[in-house]
Amino acid sequence: MKTTQIGNLTQPSSRLVYGCMRINGDNSPGAITQGKTAIRSAIDAGYNHFDHADIYGGGECERIFGQVMKESPELREQLIVTSKAGIRFANTPNEGDVGRYDFSKDYLIKQVEGSLERLNVEALDLFLLHRPDYLFDPQEVAETFEQLKRQGKVKHFGVSNFSPSQVSLLQAATTEKLIVNQVEINIHNISSFTDGTLDQCLQHDITPMAWCPIATVVYEAWGNTFSIDDVNRIHQEFDRQAQFYDCEKWIIAFAWLLKHPAKICPIVGSTNPQRIVAAKQALELNYSREDWYRLLQARNGQAVP
Repeated sequence: MKTTQIGNLTQPSSRLVYGCMRINGDNSPGAITQGKTAIRSAIDAGYNHFDHADIYGGGECERIFGQVMKESPELREQLIVTSKAGIRFANTPNEGDVGRYDFSKDYLIKQVEGSLERLNVEALDLFLLHRPDYLFDPQEVAETFEQLKRQGKVKHFGVSNFSPSQVSLLQAATTEKLIVNQVEINIHNISSFTDGTLDQCLQHDITPMAWCPIATVVYEAWGNTFSIDDVNRIHQEFDRQAQFYDCEKWIIAFAWLLKHPAKICPIVGSTNPQRIVAAKQALELNYSREDWYRLLQARNGQAVP
């Protein structure tokens, strides 16, 4: 497994991050066993960075990971454990409550404490604000970060789904370096290439982590705007490249992201041990600039201007 340095984390991160959003399955005993197997398969394959959120599986995904940590406490020092908070679903905590985002100090601290208990760890290596709260007070968030750091509950901080201006706003308020921006990047959603997100990451040494990296290739993208003709054209180019590089199409999708100089870390979310291991093939491809642009051209339906 290739690695990359994320901010001043004490150890390099695996270039592929294992995403734990689906490890609870349907919460049946069999699904939980499969989730644990997926975690251990990822560790055996060289993944050392595990991405969580307080809302994944209603907290069950963190709890399953915590069971693995309890069963094998020696693993903790080998791993980078990330979690996120800030999304509140409708009807929580009270019936009739509206779905919302919440970066208030008391709420974030409570959620971090809940994650630590479920994950069975003393501190998060990295804590991300999950989605921008339109009502967030940068100074209040800065105070929250400082308190979490001072209390030893979080070592490093970042954001998720933030625009460049939101990153700049928060960074100006806090002395804690924002070292990650986790955003959607895939062949359908290329906004980070054009809205300044990846430019800012390169300029300020912020690592972009890509969620839904294989959308369109394996499953339909969120908010899909592609026509059937678009999808057919894109898959035709994926088919050509998969044949040329002797791999499956979804491996090409990872390679396409890995090519970018911002050192994008794609999140691998499969619970299939074979696919978890197979994803590493993307790290070894001698993927060309020409093929990168061929996929972009297929995506856009026209040559670059």
